[in-house]
Amino acid sequence: MRIYAITGGSNGMGAAAKKMIEDRGDKVINVDIEGTDIIADLGTKEGRAKAIDEIWKAAPDGLDGFMAVAGVGPYSPDYPLITSVNYFGAKAVAEGVKGLLRMKKGSAVIVTSNSSVMPNINKNIVKLMLEDDDEGKTREFAATLDGFNAYAGSKLALTRWVRRSAPAWAKDGIRLNAVAPGMTKTAMLEEALNSELFGKSLRNLEMPIGRYAEPEEVAECILFLLSKKASACCGAVLFADGGTDVTFRPDSY
Repeated sequence: MRIYAITGGSNGMGAAAKKMIEDRGDKVINVDIEGTDIIADLGTKEGRAKAIDEIWKAAPDGLDGFMAVAGVGPYSPDYPLITSVNYFGAKAVAEGVKGLLRMKKGSAVIVTSNSSVMPNINKNIVKLMLEDDDEGKTREFAATLDGFNAYAGSKLALTRWVRRSAPAWAKDGIRLNAVAPGMTKTAMLEEALNSELFGKSLRNLEMPIGRYAEPEEVAECILFLLSKKASACCGAVLFADGGTDVTFRPDSY
């Protein structure tokens, strides 16, 4: 039996990925904010430390895979929290369980977003996260922005962190990759579609496949990158967004 850990495995695409892995007989350690194996708030340093410590206790012999799925959407009124969970939380837990992945030559998949390639993302918020690694200043600056820049900026920084970190992780025998979903049928999307700020623009966003993705479809992408079938993938960003990315930037890849 293989052992995996996931953040945000209680809902949406995280829950779908967790179920698929468990259905084949493997174990998944879930970290979420309530009602699961490890209850931890990834928006705080204390919560991240608790998550990492509890994962090590639950899988002392190592992990076959890790999935960072937990996130806060752009509709949240708490813009600093968006950056804390989406970037600092995902990065900290991934780095915190790296030693467990090294034991089994496992793989990690970080869920980012196709929002990371949207134009006009504030460059300063990305720099504060990726270059300065300063959560305090990031939170202060995020409070002066809007939900889009806090969210897209956090996902852009996270995507670049994956790309920059993948070569070093590979030297330890760990493949680090990312999945970039677009609009997926989750509670997060439902809330965004109903928001006055984002609803209209999201409904008008072009999706060549003509529909929103199902959580299970994104989960399949996550599981593929975790698996031996993707053994040559290192630092890859797999877009699972129904073609929205290619519509915006067909010549960038």
